Amino acid sequence: MIKNNSSMPRLSILGSGWLGSPLAQHFIAQGHQVKLSTRQAEKCESIKQLGAQPYLVDIDTPILPPDFFDSDILICNITSKNQAGYAALITQLAQSSIAQVLFISSSSVYRNTNALVAEDAGAEDPDSVLYQIEQAFQACPDFKTTVLRLSGLIGYRRHPGRFFANGKVVAQPDAPVNLIHRDDCIGLISQIIEQAAWGEVFNGCSDTHPTKRDFYSYTRSLLGESAPTFADGAQNQTKIVSNAKIKQNLGYQFIYPDVMKIPFNEIG
Repeated sequence: MIKNNSSMPRLSILGSGWLGSPLAQHFIAQGHQVKLSTRQAEKCESIKQLGAQPYLVDIDTPILPPDFFDSDILICNITSKNQAGYAALITQLAQSSIAQVLFISSSSVYRNTNALVAEDAGAEDPDSVLYQIEQAFQACPDFKTTVLRLSGLIGYRRHPGRFFANGKVVAQPDAPVNLIHRDDCIGLISQIIEQAAWGEVFNGCSDTHPTKRDFYSYTRSLLGESAPTFADGAQNQTKIVSNAKIKQNLGYQFIYPDVMKIPFNEIG
């Protein structure tokens, strides 16, 4: 099938949750035609109200609606790790008009090295299912895939001050955090598409990496709550996720570079 590249590419977004729905709103406001998937029929009306075209899509099932893939770019933003489902999805994409895929992954694909991990450092865990799914997308010659490895997701309904409520214990309290605000997730995705940065792997993570002890004490204080309970003792291995490549290659300036200065007073 002929791949179409227009100045305002048509987008299909797989996944309409915490990130997918506001991402669709962002691109609709820019003038893109957006198709947005859900696994719940009752969400279709709210998707229409956003201005997107709703589709029921579940890669865990053998039948995927071909019209959903009648777009130029697919943003794959779901949490499934069903390798067989992704293999079927890739086969269908190869036969569609999709020319580029932006696969939203996670920095959890990196091994804990007690060091800075960058995209070209070879620090990925080869046994990570998510890493194997990344490779399957990148290996397909019928479209170009960029992988965006996001760190811990925060902002809006994901207020980190609520992560350790009701006596939940913070493990490894002196380990560094690797986090990114939703506004920066959307900003990075938008810049990848705007600058046509295809065939790449990027990390998405804020600049600063305070300890869990400092960060979660701060975010709890924003809610007027005391610090959470910390599990002191032996520390396991950890990592610090580098964001240098995406800033250098795309010139991206983070909205929230310092996680200790995020007010977390957003609504949405």
